Amino acid sequence: MRIGIDLGGSKTEGIVMGHGGEILHRLRRTTPATWGYDAVLGNIADLVGELEQLAGQTCSVGIGTPGAISTVTGNLKNSNTVCLNNRPVQQDLSHMLSREIRMENDANCFALSEAVDGAGKGQNIVFGIIMGTGVGGGIVVGQQLISGAQHIAGEWGHNILEMNGPDCYCGRKGCVETFLSGPGLVNQYTANGGHVGVEPNEIVQQANRGETLAKKTMTDFLDRFGRAVATVINILDPDVVVIGGGLSNINYLYTGGRKRVEYYVFNDELRTAIVPNKHGDSSGVRGAAWLWPVIDS
Repeated sequence: MRIGIDLGGSKTEGIVMGHGGEILHRLRRTTPATWGYDAVLGNIADLVGELEQLAGQTCSVGIGTPGAISTVTGNLKNSNTVCLNNRPVQQDLSHMLSREIRMENDANCFALSEAVDGAGKGQNIVFGIIMGTGVGGGIVVGQQLISGAQHIAGEWGHNILEMNGPDCYCGRKGCVETFLSGPGLVNQYTANGGHVGVEPNEIVQQANRGETLAKKTMTDFLDRFGRAVATVINILDPDVVVIGGGLSNINYLYTGGRKRVEYYVFNDELRTAIVPNKHGDSSGVRGAAWLWPVIDS
């Protein structure tokens, strides 16, 4: 059996997964981020202990979290649970649990989950993308997660799409994330003359009703989606692109969005499937659980 932990900013979720991918047990706890580093790690260790009691055995442990392990320092970076940044999270948890653990960012876990037994099952090259508050991605080839020499494989959200675009938190301008995230969609709607305070789903609904500003915003959004995804396909040539995150529910991505990808891709046809995810919010924790058997197979 395998334990997967999804370490989020507000909640920490854990599952026990059986050999065939079935979820046998699931527990959720509040992430005690305000209590600091030791409290967050202690919460994870306690959760693992409780899950192992339910499983009746010692399990392998995989952890998914926003951010990534620095190949320079071995510490976590870019986590939204800020008390974990610049700290040796993986090493300290390994010591607390008296075993090796594996840790990947949430986008990599999403991609792995969908490649193994989700919307990308049976495909050789899977590119999983998350479009939500931010934009992330992960690459899986032959059910093997590709992290890269610098642990940044799949980070298409910080490719620069437009040099004079909006400021990104990473310090650059015009990153994919500034356009194709939920906040990016809202900001484009506002820039087109729409009212402040609108939610992404409202923009989509207004576009469905034929509202002019919303339709223009979605046209801009889908064109940028096409350019950004076509660039990835030109390099990776995946069998399937699986979309997750809150914006994965926008049906336009799989119709008009796909047409824009086809327009920009360097080929006379687009064979790559572009599909919504299968496992939804469970993809991250499932991918964390799959880290061990898939990597070792």
